Amino acid sequence: MANDAPVLILCGPTGSGKTGVAVELAAEFPIEVVSADSRQIICGLDIGTAKPTAAERDAVPFHLIDLIRPGERYTAFRFIDDANAAIAAIRRRGRVPLVVGGTGFYLRALTDGIVEIEEEDLAIRDRLEAEMNELGAEAMHERLQQIDPLEAARLHPNNRMRVIRGLEIFLLTGRTRSELVTTGRYRRAEYAFAYFCLAPRREELYRQIDRRVDQMVADGLLHEVERVAADFGEESLRAANVFGYNELLDHIAGRLSFEAAIARIKQNHRRYAKRQTTWFRHQVNCRYFADRTSIVQALRAELARP
Repeated sequence: MANDAPVLILCGPTGSGKTGVAVELAAEFPIEVVSADSRQIICGLDIGTAKPTAAERDAVPFHLIDLIRPGERYTAFRFIDDANAAIAAIRRRGRVPLVVGGTGFYLRALTDGIVEIEEEDLAIRDRLEAEMNELGAEAMHERLQQIDPLEAARLHPNNRMRVIRGLEIFLLTGRTRSELVTTGRYRRAEYAFAYFCLAPRREELYRQIDRRVDQMVADGLLHEVERVAADFGEESLRAANVFGYNELLDHIAGRLSFEAAIARIKQNHRRYAKRQTTWFRHQVNCRYFADRTSIVQALRAELARP
């Protein structure tokens, strides 16, 4: 692919099989993966975050994995700098970057640019999403128009996620996104991007998630939780807030049976996958594929372009 071609993004909910697709494509094309997974950046959390195995890393280089300690803060503002640097370095080597991950906030930062905000408040976002569902896109866009007319003029009312983000920024900071863009607390996307989303049908995805959690347990997830808690401290591990770890910490503390902890891990992964799928469905110019074969074929055609 030419260096001016869009950077390809392979996205999808947790457990959908994105890493396997990347490894399969690496057998044919000189790709390197830029990870967009907010959990895999954390050192020591290997089994429970489904990091690529040693064999997978031998098959294709992975970037932006194991960057921070459990409990350490890592912002989307930092991610966009790290990802842009990785993409540039991959292209300088004459190879092809492939962004792979399911963290919507990171992907939005990379493709749309982002305003730096010190703290996020999920309660505010949840409330705005509920109001969007209740009041509709036109009403929420009109609200943004009253607060930040420049941003509203830039967005179509049906661009629900970005309308919500504009309102969210104002509620979090007391300043509009348009104002913050001029302060230096903004990073712009440096590349054009094209989304390819692996989104299995819900029943199949949930089966895949359950099987993957069972495999994590078989691979020693409980021992990993005990080891990371000993190395970094239980408080730091809980602060990482990654599915699988807090539930098993509760089991170790006697608050959950082992069976109940595993059931809760599966449930939390399924709920997260549902939220991710909803987010991807609202992205513009995103192509969706229900199975591995079809998305591999589509990405193969893109990667084969001169």
